[in-house]
Amino acid sequence: FRYLGTGQSLASLHFAFLIGKSTASVIIRETCVAIWNALHAAVMGQPQKEQWKEIADVFQQTCQFPNCAGAIDGKHIRIKKPVRSGSHYYNYKKYFSFVLFAMCDANYSFRYIDVGSYGSRSDSAVFAHSEFGKLLHDKALDLPEHTALPGTTSPAMPFVFVADEAFALGENLMRPYSSRGLSLARRVFNYRLTRARRVVECAFGILANKWRFLHTPIHLKLETAISAVKAACVLHNFVRARDGFNFEDSLTHSLHSHRPSVVRGHRQGAAVREQFTAYFMSPHGALPWQLDAI
Repeated sequence: FRYLGTGQSLASLHFAFLIGKSTASVIIRETCVAIWNALHAAVMGQPQKEQWKEIADVFQQTCQFPNCAGAIDGKHIRIKKPVRSGSHYYNYKKYFSFVLFAMCDANYSFRYIDVGSYGSRSDSAVFAHSEFGKLLHDKALDLPEHTALPGTTSPAMPFVFVADEAFALGENLMRPYSSRGLSLARRVFNYRLTRARRVVECAFGILANKWRFLHTPIHLKLETAISAVKAACVLHNFVRARDGFNFEDSLTHSLHSHRPSVVRGHRQGAAVREQFTAYFMSPHGALPWQLDAI
């Protein structure tokens, strides 16, 4: 816990507790694995249909984005170069990292994480190869049936996840419109989507400011570093449920986003996005301040 909370080096722990650096590394790894095994199912279990509805209700209340089941994003976790890894973990920011991919709810709690993908991979590639991405693609997440948006009776709209431009548009995955030559309605859509998507950025900020080993490069073996990040994520959820959070902790963090990559969506996703765009300009879906905010 001292290591996760402060990010002290193994040398500092060696002098503080009079144990060998290799012993300290083993203790960190075994403790983090035990924390993950003990808390994962309790604080980060896969939501069922009713829980997805509850998550969407909170997004509607706090972010005014209906039928939203979560916000997704990926962050680089800085590490020392793993042995015999070549350039796999060398990212576009010119340092070594692996990726923390996460989906979180409107209460800033992580509902799914994937840790350890190569830092050289794009967000869309990490998402496509993750268990969550495969479940979403196969429609195996047990999302609720299509539901009309508040104040309307038709059409029935799918539950969606919100993401940035690094992800491909899909029926259940919304991303912003390209920033060139946008109409007023599309600028409003981008604003409304950003309001919902910012919760995952805030969650990363709270995580990094609570568990400060994420502020500096992790000088542990790759497997131990991955276990430490996974343990921090479940502890984040545990502390969120118990204590809440300080909003100022979410304003800054040292985790770096992925560089946006060019990815294509498909026709069905574009149709869903157009429906949301029209709804956000309608009397039922418009916010009084949205035109002033864009």
